[in-house]
Amino acid sequence: MAHDGRMCRSSESPLERILAGLRDLPGWVAEQPAGQLGEVIITSREIIDRTEAVGAEATRRFEKAGGYKSDGFLGMVPWLRVNGKLSGAAAAERVDTARQLKELPRTEEALARGEIGYQHAVAMARTAEHVGAAQVRKAEATLLKAAESMDPGQFITVAKNFEHQVDAEAALADANRAHQRRYLQIGEVTHGLVRLEGQLVPEAAAMLRTRLESFMKPAKGDQRTAGQRAHDALVEVCRRAGGTGRPESAGGGSRPSLIIRASLDTLAGIEGAPAGELEWGGTIPAETVRRMACDSAITRITGLGELEQEITHAARTIPPSTRRALVARDQHCVFPGCDRPPPWCDGHHLVFWGDGGPTKLENLGLVCGSHHRKVHEEGWKLQRGKDGRWIATPPPLRVMPRARTG
Repeated sequence: MAHDGRMCRSSESPLERILAGLRDLPGWVAEQPAGQLGEVIITSREIIDRTEAVGAEATRRFEKAGGYKSDGFLGMVPWLRVNGKLSGAAAAERVDTARQLKELPRTEEALARGEIGYQHAVAMARTAEHVGAAQVRKAEATLLKAAESMDPGQFITVAKNFEHQVDAEAALADANRAHQRRYLQIGEVTHGLVRLEGQLVPEAAAMLRTRLESFMKPAKGDQRTAGQRAHDALVEVCRRAGGTGRPESAGGGSRPSLIIRASLDTLAGIEGAPAGELEWGGTIPAETVRRMACDSAITRITGLGELEQEITHAARTIPPSTRRALVARDQHCVFPGCDRPPPWCDGHHLVFWGDGGPTKLENLGLVCGSHHRKVHEEGWKLQRGKDGRWIATPPPLRVMPRARTG
C-alpha cells in the first residue's frame, strides 16, 4: 500500500524533522556564496541556543523522574556526560543550569525565544545559585534587558555587580575561595620550550595585561602571531625590571599600574554598592578595592555627592617622603611574625582614607601583599599599640548561614 508523503511526515516527531533538515543542511550551505554565510552562522547559533532551552527542561524532568537509573547510572551528570558526549564539567554545567532555570521562568522563556544566548542563561543560573533565585527574580527583567544588548562576557560583569549589591559578603567569600585556587607553574625545558600554565586572580591578570600591552602591538610587517607577541612582551617586561625583577625601589619608585572603576559607595563600604570593575574585564569585591586604594592614585570618583569633594581632594597615594619614613620606621611587614622586606609591601591605612583616615605616618603600617589581603578581605584587624608593638586580631568566628531556598 502506497503511503502519502504528507501523512508519513506528519507522524514524525519534531526531533526527527530537525534531524532530517540537518541531513540536508551541509549540501545547502555548500551552495551558498561564502560572503553571505554570516546569516547562516548567526541562525545556527540561535538554533543551538534555543535547543539548549528545550534540553534544559528535558534534563530537569528526566532527572526528577530518575530516568538515568534505568541505564545503570547513579546520577544525571554521569548519564549526560556519556550519552550527551560532554566533558564532566560541561555536563555538570547543563544539569545545574537546568535546575536553576526552573526557578527563573522568564530567563528560560527568553532563551527559548532566542532573545538571549545559552551563556547568558548560565550566568543568570550561577547568580541564582550564589544569591538565591528569589533575589534574581526581583531584578530578572532588568538583568535580561542587559543580557539582550551584551555579549556573555560583558553580561557576567553585570551579573557579578548584581551579586555584590545583593550580598557583598558572599561575593567576597567567593573571591577568597577563588584566591585559594591561584597558581603559576613553570615547567622544565622540553624540545627547546618551557610550558607556562596557571590561574591568576583578576587583579593580577589585569596588572599583567597592563604591563604587557604596550609591547604587544604588532609593528609594520610584523609576522609574529598574537601568542608570540605576548611571549616577547613578557620577556621585555622582565628585562626592563632589571636584575632584581622588582621595578619599584624600597622607598617609593615605580608601582604596578592597575585601573579599577569603582563608585564612591564601594570605597565607602556602603551596603548595596557595586563591585569594582577591572579595566581588562572582571570584577573584584569592595574590600579588595579598599585594600588596593590604601596606596593608590584616584583620578576620578563618582558616587555619594556629600563625600565627593572631600574624597576627590584627599591624599590616597602615600607620598615618596612618607613612604621612606614608613620604611625607616617599620623596616619590614609589621604583621606579627612576618619579615618580608619593604619592596614586597604596601602602605596600609589603619583607618581607611575613605572612612576619614589621614595619609600620615601614625595612620600607616607597612604590610606585605598576603597580610594586606588578610586585613581587608579576610577581616583581620591590625593595630599599633602605644608601645609601638603591632597587634593583629583575627576576625570573629562566623555562623554559617542557612542554605538559601527559591
